[in-house]
Amino acid sequence: MARSLTFKLVLAFLLVSVAGVALTALFARWITVSEFNRLVLEQVQTDFLADVTAYYEADGSWQGVWEVFRGSGAMPLPLPQPGQQLPAPPQGQPQQPLRSSYVFALAVVDAAAADAAGEDAPDGRVVLPAGSYRLGDRVPATELAQGVEVEVDGEVVGYALLTGQAPELSPQEERYLARTDRSSLYAALAAILVALVLGIVLARTLTRPVRELTAATLALAGGQVQPQVPVRSRDELGELAASFNQMSADLARAVELRRQMMADIAHDLRTPLTVMAGYLEALRDGVLSPSPERFETLHLEAQHLRRLVEDLRTLSLADAGELTLNREPVPPGSLLEQAAAAHRHQAEGRGISLGIEIADGLPTVSVDPDRLAQVLGNLISNALRHTPSGGEVRLAAARRGARVLLTVRDTGAGIAPTDLPHVFDRFYRGGEAREGEGGESGLGLTIARSLVELHGGAISVQSPPGQGTTFTIELPAA
Repeated sequence: MARSLTFKLVLAFLLVSVAGVALTALFARWITVSEFNRLVLEQVQTDFLADVTAYYEADGSWQGVWEVFRGSGAMPLPLPQPGQQLPAPPQGQPQQPLRSSYVFALAVVDAAAADAAGEDAPDGRVVLPAGSYRLGDRVPATELAQGVEVEVDGEVVGYALLTGQAPELSPQEERYLARTDRSSLYAALAAILVALVLGIVLARTLTRPVRELTAATLALAGGQVQPQVPVRSRDELGELAASFNQMSADLARAVELRRQMMADIAHDLRTPLTVMAGYLEALRDGVLSPSPERFETLHLEAQHLRRLVEDLRTLSLADAGELTLNREPVPPGSLLEQAAAAHRHQAEGRGISLGIEIADGLPTVSVDPDRLAQVLGNLISNALRHTPSGGEVRLAAARRGARVLLTVRDTGAGIAPTDLPHVFDRFYRGGEAREGEGGESGLGLTIARSLVELHGGAISVQSPPGQGTTFTIELPAA
């Protein structure tokens, strides 16, 4: 997989580089040829204007300009009259016309024709043909205006008319363009080679974290505990590696908690079963005689087993999302009053004060009364169990925005700071101050959190050292 991804990345880098180099080379050649042709055209125009201007300055007229610039070697001919077609140079005469003679035609002012037509702008007649301009043709003033004026002593004596034909390149100019094309080709090949090398390096750099993640996932699947991968960057791949490391650590912790949970379940089941089995064997063998006290002990151990099994069942249903709630609007004060009434006798027996504080104007909450009574009962039982005689357990209901707060506060020894983040973990065994006792299953707080969250609420705990513990339940107002 990693090699395949590397190949795809290298191929993508190469294709992008080839496309970029090709487009750049084509655009650069187009610009070069265009600018070079423009430069040549400007040079040809400059040469043509210089040549015809020099001819006029030397001769004082345009007589014979056609024969001279066409290189016919014939005798100078008079200027053609309008509509008159002069013959071509004699056959066999050497003809080496100037390069500009194919690009520019020369027209001179036809003042006589302009005066006869009564026009403000004079027409012109072609004395040096080129392109579509034939010798002796009349050129309208609009076309003359598009040409380049030939001036001698401040007087316009002719017009150089561009024929639209590209100037022929000299051998030196053609060699220059050929060398430019070869240089562009060599540069393109070098750029492609560099892009290939960089693509391979970048592809291997990008796929290295993927290969490491693949190896780590295979190690995790093979049973290795908490494999880690190095975080080499702060980009998306670095975030992926950090997320994998966090997942691996969480999974290792979950596995350890599961092992601990299974050991705790086995311990919690074995203890009452051992007591029950010992009593029953002794009663069966006649070692002990039946008595109400011994049957009460067996009954208490059976109740402990029943509570443990019921807690496990409730927790499994909550984890699977199959725990149903029978919601109804309930005043928060009535929930606390019922919970306090159920535990008042136990509090009095321990010499603990159990009080209630209910704020005015509280909205109702949509809850399952039985399930929430289970949560409050668990919190009150824990508070009573860890509050010394003469202490106090205070239940309170208040409002915070759109939520209702139910708190259970005791004046016990509190929870150690190292144990506080884990009080809602399953079967977590903390310090002696909060260890399970009195037949509790060790799942009460875990079930309480699951039931509160199932209601759309949250549960939290605060326990400053030596200042007791406060559990807070937040529920949305109905």
